[in-house]
Amino acid sequence: MSVEFNLSNIIKAPVISEKGSLAAENENRFVFKVANEATKLQVKKSVELMFDVEVEKVQILNVKGKAKRFGRFMGKRSDWKKAYVKLKEGHDIDFSAA
Repeated sequence: MSVEFNLSNIIKAPVISEKGSLAAENENRFVFKVANEATKLQVKKSVELMFDVEVEKVQILNVKGKAKRFGRFMGKRSDWKKAYVKLKEGHDIDFSAA
């Protein structure tokens, strides 16, 4: 029970972008914002559990936060982790229905 609870906290949100949409259409790859401490195996199990699909491959990268100016003060956006999930042939995730 606690394993499923932890896996449900791994995926934070899908990343909807032009690059991600092209990857989904052409290569059956989906992009997710994941927890900073997430591993490839955790992401794979979490996607399979949440969307009832089979995952072929997971690639993870760290996205560095940009330095931004807020008025006269300098600030920094948070660092975050992104996961590219390739699904096995015949599987698909439909975000518009969810």
